[in-house]
Amino acid sequence: MNMDRGVYADLVTEGQALDDLVAGLEPAQWRLATPAPGWTITHQIAHLASTAQLAAAAAADPALFRAQTAGAPKDFDSALRGLLAPFLDSPPHELLIRWRAARTAGAEALSALPPGLPLPWLSRPLPAGMLASAGIMELFAHGQDIADALGVERQHTDLIRHVVRFAIGNWDFGYLVRRLAPPDGGLRFDLVAPSGARWTAGRREAAERVSGPAADFCLLATRRRHRDDLALTASGPEADRWLDIAQAYRGSPGPGRAPGQFARPSAA
Repeated sequence: MNMDRGVYADLVTEGQALDDLVAGLEPAQWRLATPAPGWTITHQIAHLASTAQLAAAAAADPALFRAQTAGAPKDFDSALRGLLAPFLDSPPHELLIRWRAARTAGAEALSALPPGLPLPWLSRPLPAGMLASAGIMELFAHGQDIADALGVERQHTDLIRHVVRFAIGNWDFGYLVRRLAPPDGGLRFDLVAPSGARWTAGRREAAERVSGPAADFCLLATRRRHRDDLALTASGPEADRWLDIAQAYRGSPGPGRAPGQFARPSAA
């Protein structure tokens, strides 16, 4: 799961996949409530547009990025809401155009850079390739909310490796947003990709481990499913605690999803 330039093409692919899901929606469907409290499909796409625009600035004009996010260190969530607000004023067809333009600008600006080049970001500096992975993580998370609102079952591919990589690379976010000290020993992650491949990451010698399907791991880390509705297992008390607080983003964790909200049918 090493980072390479392929992440830039995968960012475009995942953006288009979500675009295909929303492009044909009727205006009333854009107003559908999603599982994120208070957020409609419009809010979800507006957020993605605003973060793609930020990524473009971080890659192409770091000074502009710092100016746009000057308030983030004091109030992270308010800063994000402020960046999202201008997109909410657009009717659906205009919002779709603006989101496409922001996605294109972000992908082009990032792909012009070496994957390892550090860039400023909201939580802490990230390599350009990891920032592209963050964009894929955002598409995964907010795309799941949209799919849930529409009653669509998503089919995951091994491109979720970028979400896995970002979540594991920032495994301490769940502790930091709650002002908890991350454990010194770290965790090990043993995951099964959609293709059946085995993905391992983290500290190889760590006694504390999280295991299970990679797609479930992504749903947990983006807080789109409660751990009770997923097939993940924890070995050790700290790994078990991590399943309760895992998140792949630095903002407020919010209420997350309730246990049983997306329970899977039991096998006959």
